[in-house]
Amino acid sequence: MSVASSPPESAIFGSREHLDVSRALSELQARRPVRVSTSDESLIALPVEGLDDRRLREFAMLCSPVMPKLIVTQQRARAIGIETSTPMALSLPGTIGAKGIFELAAGARNHIAMESEAASSAATAAIRLVKLARGLPAILAASVTASDRDKGQSIAAVEAGAINRFVEDATNSLAVVSEASIPLASGTSARFVVFRDALGIDQVAIVVGKPDLSAPVPVRLHSACLTGDVFGSRRCDCGDQLQLALARLESLGGGIILYLAQEGRGIGLANKMRAYRLQDGGLDTRDANTTLGFEDDERDYGVAAQMLRILDCTRIVLLTNNPAKLDGLTKAGIEITARVPLEAPVTPHNKRYLTTKAVRSGHKLVMLKTPANEKS
Repeated sequence: MSVASSPPESAIFGSREHLDVSRALSELQARRPVRVSTSDESLIALPVEGLDDRRLREFAMLCSPVMPKLIVTQQRARAIGIETSTPMALSLPGTIGAKGIFELAAGARNHIAMESEAASSAATAAIRLVKLARGLPAILAASVTASDRDKGQSIAAVEAGAINRFVEDATNSLAVVSEASIPLASGTSARFVVFRDALGIDQVAIVVGKPDLSAPVPVRLHSACLTGDVFGSRRCDCGDQLQLALARLESLGGGIILYLAQEGRGIGLANKMRAYRLQDGGLDTRDANTTLGFEDDERDYGVAAQMLRILDCTRIVLLTNNPAKLDGLTKAGIEITARVPLEAPVTPHNKRYLTTKAVRSGHKLVMLKTPANEKS
């Protein structure tokens, strides 16, 4: 049987763009370099995460004679004293090692005098790609020419525009892959519906009891929190909120919890631990995230809206203290008829965390009687 070449949109491989981004993500997760291109530039990018001196030397040889630069987000640039509204490319001293580069990319806040310039479109797209891979948002990058042609290495290549389109495509690709009924400890039965997107990420809807879909359905959007939900960490109120939400839905006769794979406000578990280390050094939750180069909140609620649509649930009562969740779902086409607060107890361990959420992120926390000018 003869095998014809794959069409631009293959049932097996998907689109060429999708395939390129998927392969590039896999390479970055394996800490290998990728080639990112625009119409007028091509560069090789290597994640800073996992960098050691040997990998640094080999990457410098791969890029030679061009010296790699460190690409950081605007948030990280501001944390090290560079006033900017765009990602930046930092020129590195020839003597710097892997440890020094990692400190520049993710160390405690400091001000460093060094030559810098606005990052190119290709470098900015590479930063977005490494974020999609749930890595630290910092890369080493060097421009290359067609004559370099990977210098004997097979390097995955991707167009910058394809990266920018991939997130929306991944959300639209969301589909139910399995479901089952699970009896809960309280005696209530729940249906666990597992969704998966083009990134291979599992999202879960827990349908508690038998919600009436003809009326606004009580819904809780809950970002996964391994430390709080599973191990009862007192640094946050996540585990308490999950249990409160479950009890509230059971008392109402049914509802839905969307358990979203958005650990650490969307920065991932490894980066969440890095943020905790920075918090131990004195930063609050918000500043720890931005010091690492992230937005205060990296979550995208488009996936939650898509899950609700697939469940035929587009009118909801939202259990939340976070106005951003209302805004995100409303913009994604979900009708929110009411908001129900969900306040966990304030303790000495989580008070600073909750104060930051209330004072700096606008969370509606009536129980927290903290003055607006209190340092958080």
